[in-house]
Amino acid sequence: MAQVVVAAGAAQMGVRVQVLWPQFSRNKFLGEGLELSARSRLSTQLRLTKIYAKVVTIPIELEEATEPPINLFKPKEPYTATIKSNQKIVGPKAPGETCHIVIDHGGNVPYWEGQSYGVIPPGENPKKPGMPNTVRLYSIASTRYGDDFDGKTASLCVRRAVYYDPETGKEDPAKKGICSNFLCDSKPGDKVLITGPSGKVMLLPEDDQKACHIMVATGTGIAPYRGYLRRMFMENVPTFKFEGLAWLFLGVANTDSLLYNEEFISYQKQYPKNFRYDIALSREQLNKKGGKMYVQDKIEEYSEEIFKLLDGGAHIYFCGLKGMMPGIQDTLKRVAEERGESWDQKLLKLKKNKQWHVEVY
Repeated sequence: MAQVVVAAGAAQMGVRVQVLWPQFSRNKFLGEGLELSARSRLSTQLRLTKIYAKVVTIPIELEEATEPPINLFKPKEPYTATIKSNQKIVGPKAPGETCHIVIDHGGNVPYWEGQSYGVIPPGENPKKPGMPNTVRLYSIASTRYGDDFDGKTASLCVRRAVYYDPETGKEDPAKKGICSNFLCDSKPGDKVLITGPSGKVMLLPEDDQKACHIMVATGTGIAPYRGYLRRMFMENVPTFKFEGLAWLFLGVANTDSLLYNEEFISYQKQYPKNFRYDIALSREQLNKKGGKMYVQDKIEEYSEEIFKLLDGGAHIYFCGLKGMMPGIQDTLKRVAEERGESWDQKLLKLKKNKQWHVEVY
């Protein structure tokens, strides 16, 4: 249930009501509060309204580990988890289907923000008859506390992989992505074999809670950043009080393709000094040269500021399809040269200082 906070004079008509609603929703963002009559406080409209207050997280023991959990479950002995929910999170005009899938692991497969789960889809490996399917890795799209804030779930952001014949233009089911289709078709109660968690490259550094974090994503590469941002701005974590700057760049096809947009807008409104959010819509926006707007074009718009932040010790993260990196690298190299710097030397310095984090697939 959502927690309802009612201002003084609740018995009067036109009372201002704020709902503390941590769960993800694709409902249109309506602001921090709604002007509602007392009679309609518990209406459907109120229950669907998203509000953005800090949520208490449990168990606090999840903060005690000094090292991230790694490969607690391996492909030969995976953990059998349960699908808790599966929700399509893109609009009708988005190319393709993307789902937000919550997996109940019962607290038995803990993880840190920025790590991945492996998923073993059911069935036989088409390339190795008689053998199970291979593991597919998915970045986790929730904090260690999960969407229910109790440490028992993990969320995945999955785009259904389909193949269209270039000659006929028709979908070929024989070449569809095995694991993504299994996950996108899953229903609450279905069992899923998971491995991991894995990965250290995208872990969120928390030693400096005033640090700057620049996050660049295309599509479902948004997953680890959703975890970062919920930890920074949504959860009341006793050992982590973020006071720095988080700057998110997200590149997708169009407005209907935006992922977790309501959550990010809420942070923007609540924490304008600590969170910045820029989007690149390739099918709806144009770059300064009149071409399609990609995430590297948006980065170029703010390149001077980004380079100054990097010089000051900011962390920069990239997550998404590997095809995103050449364009981004070219843009950063061109900007560096315009500044009279060697990009190769700068990149080496960023990597040496552990400021450069890349996870592409």
